[in-house]
Amino acid sequence: MAITALDPKTALIVIDLQQGIVAMAPPQAVAPVIANAAALAEAFRRHGLPVVLVNVVPSPVPRRADQSRHVPELPSGWADIIPEMNVQPGDHRISKHSWGAFTDTGLDDWLKGQGVTQVVIVGVSTSIGVETTARQAYETGFNIAFASDALADLVPEAHINSLTRIFPRLGETGSTQDIVRLLESA
Repeated sequence: MAITALDPKTALIVIDLQQGIVAMAPPQAVAPVIANAAALAEAFRRHGLPVVLVNVVPSPVPRRADQSRHVPELPSGWADIIPEMNVQPGDHRISKHSWGAFTDTGLDDWLKGQGVTQVVIVGVSTSIGVETTARQAYETGFNIAFASDALADLVPEAHINSLTRIFPRLGETGSTQDIVRLLESA
């Protein structure tokens, strides 16, 4: 469904636009995603709306006691949010240890404490971090929108599946320009 409206208290959630994840994607695929996510972040900040920047860091704890899990040594700065996101002191930062940004992070309580009723979700990977976060947001009662030109996935078929089959069941989609236009008209 095309995006029709934004709630008065909508937050932007940016998933995994961090040094190590972005470095894995082909530059031509991720460059427009970065530019559009950065434009959305600036628009949300300009309108005094929350911006949530999420990064992923591996959990050093195995998920089961009998599961040995080697966590590789990651390069310095791997989990740092990319400079293009222009992190601001008022941005809410979340470090997650799983696919979704709501699991064991306090994000649900923080958003509800801010009076947020809708989230716009952008970032990478469409079929993993973004989709899981969207499913969690839906389950906790948020209205959801996606900026389709601010999403990317390493697997094109997975990206298309999320955009065409999953996201229409969870919320509305539109372009960065559509979302900024709605912010400006509010």
